[in-house]
Amino acid sequence: MERDGNLKPWGSLFCKTAETVVQRFYKRQLLNDIKSYMQIKQLLLVILLILFHNQQLVAQQNATQKFSGTVSSDDGLPIPGATVKIGEYIRVTDNKGEFSFDQIIPKSYTISIVYIGFKPIRKSITIGEKQKNRIEFVMDATTHELKNVDVVGRTKVTEVNRQAFNVTALDATKMHNSTLDIAGALDRVAGVRVRETGGLGSNFNLSLNGFSGNHIRFFLDGVPMDNFGSSFQINNIPINIAERIEVYKGVVPMWLGADALGGAVNIVTGDRFRNYIDVSYSIGSFNTHRSVINAAATSKSGFTVQLNAFQNFSDNNYKVTVDASDINTGQYSPGTRVKRFHDQYHNETVIANVGVVDKSFADKLLFGVTLGQNYKEIQTGARMVSVFGQWHRRGNMIMPTLKYQKKDLIKGLDLNFNANYNFGKEQNIDTAYRRYDWFGNYKQYEGKGSERTRTMYKYGNNAGLATTMLNYKLNDNHSFALSNVFSTFDRKGSDEINPSNNAYEQKQKTNKNILGLGYMFNTADHWSLNLFSKYIIQNSIVGQQNLNQTTTQSQFGYGLATSYNFNRNLQLKASYEKANRMPEATEIFGDVENFEGNSNLKPEVSDNVNVGLMYSFSLQDVNRFSISANAIYRNASNFIYYQFNQNQSKLVAGNRDGVTNFGGDIEARYSFKDWLTAGVNVTYQNIINQQEYEGNPPVLSPVYKDRMPNIPFLYGNGDVAFSFKNVGKKGNNLSFGYNLLYVHAFYLYWPSRGTSGDKYGIPKQLSHDVNLLYSLKNGRYNISAECKNLNDALLYDNFSLQKPSRAFYLKLRYFINKTA
Repeated sequence: MERDGNLKPWGSLFCKTAETVVQRFYKRQLLNDIKSYMQIKQLLLVILLILFHNQQLVAQQNATQKFSGTVSSDDGLPIPGATVKIGEYIRVTDNKGEFSFDQIIPKSYTISIVYIGFKPIRKSITIGEKQKNRIEFVMDATTHELKNVDVVGRTKVTEVNRQAFNVTALDATKMHNSTLDIAGALDRVAGVRVRETGGLGSNFNLSLNGFSGNHIRFFLDGVPMDNFGSSFQINNIPINIAERIEVYKGVVPMWLGADALGGAVNIVTGDRFRNYIDVSYSIGSFNTHRSVINAAATSKSGFTVQLNAFQNFSDNNYKVTVDASDINTGQYSPGTRVKRFHDQYHNETVIANVGVVDKSFADKLLFGVTLGQNYKEIQTGARMVSVFGQWHRRGNMIMPTLKYQKKDLIKGLDLNFNANYNFGKEQNIDTAYRRYDWFGNYKQYEGKGSERTRTMYKYGNNAGLATTMLNYKLNDNHSFALSNVFSTFDRKGSDEINPSNNAYEQKQKTNKNILGLGYMFNTADHWSLNLFSKYIIQNSIVGQQNLNQTTTQSQFGYGLATSYNFNRNLQLKASYEKANRMPEATEIFGDVENFEGNSNLKPEVSDNVNVGLMYSFSLQDVNRFSISANAIYRNASNFIYYQFNQNQSKLVAGNRDGVTNFGGDIEARYSFKDWLTAGVNVTYQNIINQQEYEGNPPVLSPVYKDRMPNIPFLYGNGDVAFSFKNVGKKGNNLSFGYNLLYVHAFYLYWPSRGTSGDKYGIPKQLSHDVNLLYSLKNGRYNISAECKNLNDALLYDNFSLQKPSRAFYLKLRYFINKTA
């Protein structure tokens, strides 16, 4: 029987089937009245209607066509990020200004295209076999203010925030005139605390909804930063490098390819500008100097050169309050205000890429290298009772890179490949046999000794990485993704003043592979669903007394994220992940400075649940409000946390049987016209120890059900900014901003142990920052002034390790873009 679009054969078939069914029912004496007979007729009618509807859908799908096009400016340059709307379908143009609708029913539509700074396009089009289904659109630039225009477009930051995942995206371009680094910007995000041990270049620990350290993964344009070394960390990367920063809380998308337990941070550099230069320099307190150069040049043939370079320098000689004793006289001076005298830091980094873009064989093919070096003097140990005057470390970074991207490798299939290998070295130098006090005095001792451990150990944390991402788009509603991330770590080193120490010759090596599979379903900006799974396998080799201990561990995880948009202003989202994390190399082997290794660590497992709500509205088109609230639940086993070692000179990682966290964050923002913005966010997290028994033989733990120590549980931020246009001259703008940071007091040690006087509570933290910016010629020239810690508060994120006192900074920035 052939299907020619006529329903008659189908109807005949179902009539015969119905007769057979009726006969059988009669034989079994199951149809005893007219009512049952009428029910079967109704059932047959429903089946026929469904078949008819499905046939219509099939016919419509068979009749759909692809419609695509490009959007460019009136000077011929592509416009990335423009919003294209046809009916209920919305697309955003890519870096080449292109968009595509895979399945459009042939008929007449009204297409609208909007992008800030250009006149909106709104015109009628007809899609059909005889019409041209690829159109080039040209947008005219405008300097006039838009009034009474319904702009349906969203920025890339807004699009990221509307993902089904619990994610917050920061628009880094709005902070390019500040002296912030990536860590400083993250510290203003709800649910995030960046805890530093001192000033510029100090060690840091990012806490995200209660999980911290290696529970959180960092990425640069989707590439893991695990092997970037000490020369390239979030607290020395200037904000000017980034276009936006994405913070994924708890549940991490499969495409990032990470075994993160508590979340991920993705720094997106972007390539919005093909021909530009962005140069800035800042000077400030404590002899601090920071400079940045970002530039790119792209020819019409597609040949491109990209450069990012930055340097940071600071003496970090800010004042701290300590209990000091004169090493020569023994005179004790409690609560004395002294300057740090051995805390200088500097680093220099260059990222260079050369290659081609917009070719038939590659949308992007770049060969590059990242070069960096850093020098860091070490003033204190894990606590400020220890003070050093000569101990220091230095390191470098030599990392060749390869980046390849191709859309529609075959129709609907996109490929993204990245590879790098870090040949850099680190060196820990402690050869001065001296003892220092906080006044800078010292005692010199005879013989061979040191301030802590005599060493000139030079080693390479040589690490390689290869990531592959395949994304197949079946149609506008369905897509599939496959990712694989392979990483390797191999520490090798030697000590020229202690060559006989065979501990340096022991193997310290890991290999890890993460395989991910995902599926995504979307329905025209209303409902989205992400399903994903990850399989992780890690092999570790730990050398001990000329014997190699090999450990292989594997874990399987999975998750989902879904969101529903009730309308343009109200969104509900929820996500879940069975998350796994393997112990990191620095946790297994230590970091040769302040962290001691533990080769017996087990993989962490956590059930992570997020539920969130986003709502925005406006009053009289001038008052705009937005509120976002997120509730979280974490239930982790084999939780890796840090505590002091036996002599309290280093930190060491260990496992706890179980830790739970229930909490959430809320953020509210308000803006009035285009000259006032304000916002506030608050985070609460209740992280509880669920290990009931400990020791050997096991006994009831005295800290069972205690809140986990040394982790803030209540904190928040507030900000307000005023902007004034055409100050002094048209195109010159003036803005003033204020930021508030609050951290509630918390205990360093277990709350159930000891008295309130010997648990060393970390007190409440409250600091204020202000900034002033004057921008000339529509942002070409910029000058800004900042004051951090205006109230000169005593601030420290870790017990007794004090952060900088009041500081002032001045920044000059020049930016020019060929399209500007």
